[in-house]
Amino acid sequence: MNRMERLIAIMTVLQSKKHVTAEHIAARFDISVRTVYRDIKALGESGIPVGFEAPKGYFITQGYFLPPVSFTSEEANALVLLESVAVGFTDKSIRKHYSSALNKVKAGLRSTQKENAEVVSETVRMQLPERLLPDYEYMSAIQQHITDKKVLEIDYKNNKEEASSRRVEPIGLIFYAFSWHMIGWCHLRKEYRDFKISRISHLRSPDLPFTITAHIPLSEYMPQIPVAF
Repeated sequence: MNRMERLIAIMTVLQSKKHVTAEHIAARFDISVRTVYRDIKALGESGIPVGFEAPKGYFITQGYFLPPVSFTSEEANALVLLESVAVGFTDKSIRKHYSSALNKVKAGLRSTQKENAEVVSETVRMQLPERLLPDYEYMSAIQQHITDKKVLEIDYKNNKEEASSRRVEPIGLIFYAFSWHMIGWCHLRKEYRDFKISRISHLRSPDLPFTITAHIPLSEYMPQIPVAF
């Protein structure tokens, strides 16, 4: 990768995150932190308004719009291939949003890239047991409540088929044992709990903010998961 290609790639990274540290950029492109400083300076001199906030890192100034990202044929084909994975391992809500996003990607492809993407789509198949194909439509709503820091109300049956209604502050989603699980602070149990999403019968939003301002990171809960990650 020459320097011009790297500068364009760094802009793409800056577009994709709210803040990016110099160390992250250095590791991503296998360059020194000193080289990152020079590249960021070059972007600024070319008119890209890159700001810095300690200790969070660099960011593109709000309100500045970079040209749409272009995809290589290999990148576009990889996204098309992952459509099969999305269908096989996510629920109806995520499938719908992924399909919509992929259509937007395809709309920006050149004619030959579109043709290649269609070939990839027609030549990939996945065979999955029916029990792995979720029939629920909750994951997108759960993700939104995680990012909005809003409480969820769920009707839930545990593994003993005991039904209950819970208020939960979701902190993350984990896929293990061939199922998706929502991890969250349970108001009823007053602790972080693991809810298998297929056991949720109804999901509602009371439009209430989290009662806990600083939840543990998902990684801190994961040692309690009964499988090795």
